[in-house]
Amino acid sequence: MAEIDGVKVVPLRQIVDERGKIMHMLKATDPHFKSFGEIYFSCAWPGVVKAWHIHQTMTVNNAVMVGRAKLVMYDLRPDSPTKGALQEVFFGEDNYVLVQIPPGIANGYKAYGDKMVVMANCASEPHRPDEMLRLPPFTPEIPYDWALKHG
Repeated sequence: MAEIDGVKVVPLRQIVDERGKIMHMLKATDPHFKSFGEIYFSCAWPGVVKAWHIHQTMTVNNAVMVGRAKLVMYDLRPDSPTKGALQEVFFGEDNYVLVQIPPGIANGYKAYGDKMVVMANCASEPHRPDEMLRLPPFTPEIPYDWALKHG
């Protein structure tokens, strides 16, 4: 799968000691920081697919704190050099990264493993229902199969 133009995958820092850990996500001083609108947490049980979301103006910053998720992105932007490209990112407890998704990219995730996923989304603007388009997870408009791949 190709990398989508404008998508950033940024390794995140964790500070671990015998008491627990601190998990960094996003600071206003980070070079990839856009702006702050709101933060919320999306939770899903293993096997659940939450897709497709297409933001028109919002940049989203996703990080999984608990569990494991497969994030899938599909470039729908008409003038993008990567229009039609698909990109997967497996992230969570064994790959703690921030995935920044610019507007115009369909995105969704599937929880996998043995526990509920808790994914933070630090969005560049507050949620407005009219700003986001939705498509069902198995729409023929996006050439992606959410089934487990054996390889």
